[in-house]
Amino acid sequence: MTLNLATLLEDSARRHPGRDAVVLGATRLTYAQVDAAANQVAQLLAERGIRPGDRVALSCPNVPWFPIVYYGILKAGAVVVPLNVLLKAREIAYHLADAEARAYFCFEGTAELPMGAEGHAGFQQDGGCGQFFLITADPGAESPIAGAETLGQALAGRPSTFDTADTKETDTAVILYTSGTTGKPKGAELSHSNLVLNALTGNRLFGSLATGHDRHLVTLPLFHSFGSTVQMNAGFAVASTLVLLPRFDAKQAVEALRRERITFFAGVPTMYWGLLNALDGADVSEIAANLRVAVSGGASLPVEIIKRFKDGFGVQILEGYGLSETSPLATFSDPEREPRPGSIGVPVWGVQLKLVDADGNTIDGADQVGEIAIRGHNVMKGYYNRPQATAEVLSGGWFRTGDLARRDEDGFYYIVDRAKDMIIRGGFNVYPREVEEVLLTHPAVSLAAVVGVPHDSHGEEVKAYVIKADGADLTEDELIAWCREGMASYKYPRLVEFVPSLPMTATGKILKRELAGR
Repeated sequence: MTLNLATLLEDSARRHPGRDAVVLGATRLTYAQVDAAANQVAQLLAERGIRPGDRVALSCPNVPWFPIVYYGILKAGAVVVPLNVLLKAREIAYHLADAEARAYFCFEGTAELPMGAEGHAGFQQDGGCGQFFLITADPGAESPIAGAETLGQALAGRPSTFDTADTKETDTAVILYTSGTTGKPKGAELSHSNLVLNALTGNRLFGSLATGHDRHLVTLPLFHSFGSTVQMNAGFAVASTLVLLPRFDAKQAVEALRRERITFFAGVPTMYWGLLNALDGADVSEIAANLRVAVSGGASLPVEIIKRFKDGFGVQILEGYGLSETSPLATFSDPEREPRPGSIGVPVWGVQLKLVDADGNTIDGADQVGEIAIRGHNVMKGYYNRPQATAEVLSGGWFRTGDLARRDEDGFYYIVDRAKDMIIRGGFNVYPREVEEVLLTHPAVSLAAVVGVPHDSHGEEVKAYVIKADGADLTEDELIAWCREGMASYKYPRLVEFVPSLPMTATGKILKRELAGR
């Protein structure tokens, strides 16, 4: 069966060519314009030797270039590899090499976030990525990086039509990088079918097919599965208008909700916390008159925030659960049943969930705790070039998440613990093992354990407990500054505590729960 994720854009451009597809400040691009620009990107890649199945990386914040390049890569039949915009050169080089990327698009960024410089440095470190395209805010501007070709220069004069590659439903469309107990990021291969069905499932959940025209406020990063599936892919499937914010700012978000008559908002809990605090008693009746859907994911949402938001905006926040490996939607609040605060809801259409014990045996009965296993159209093909890691989590079509949950008598699921010691800081996943491995490269560090500790606005903060090497002369502030230089801003520990020893089991395993409870 022929299927390409870019069909979501192409079909809406055919049906609603003059409708606004993306909005950023004063910039408004129609569906016809986005589709034409994506065709130029596809034409560029094809002429530069990129073939169906080749991996192409993309580092870009929430600006119109993101969907243009994303769907352009897909049109060429290539595989999109979205990268977190906060990654540093060393981390970028790893991802490019691991994905065996043939080309790399990178936004220039700002003085505060020099993405282009970090991306180009990572590209040069990788040594295997063939082509580098710098995306500039002004397509006609010269490259601020010596030797870099701007995307504007590369696209100049290219035709705005392109015959989309004949891809199959099982072909890989996107590789999303996640991590596991080893701390080394792994690329989850998601097929065209995975992502198309997940987007359409989202629209089925949110009633987007019946509204005629939704207007999304997109503050979630589009390089993340939550933003790319629930808002971009699902929104483009029904010709919604996506109003972009490159970086979440609560006051700007409130103003955009009002100005653009937003009907659909999705965010992580800290964003809802920020919105409520930014209102400061302001009249929200105009916003409430338009807003019809509010979606939360990434971490558990405090019941008090759910109540305050409903009281202020008249909208019940719907919560869900998913992972990069599940495209991501796996469970969600059932719109036809009363939501249950604290619950991640029930399985979405076409997806099965069960709880299993350590040996993989199914756990039946209400309120018993087990590991979540998922089967359905949303489950990834596997981890790119990692058959052993794939076999560890996929068996008989079931994906074992490592997350522990219970199920009530009515079939609603509740997360009770996160496996793998993962930290969620402001909606971003931080994997302690990866941070620990970097810390251990410092000559003054003998041993380190990284945990998440409660934080009022970020949900969790990254804290490192460190045993110094004998005779080492190092302050906690110096180590934090060193980490800041080598890790993305959401990863590095803001808190460091030097300790003489770490609590351990008899077998030498560090008892992180004891550290987190200090």
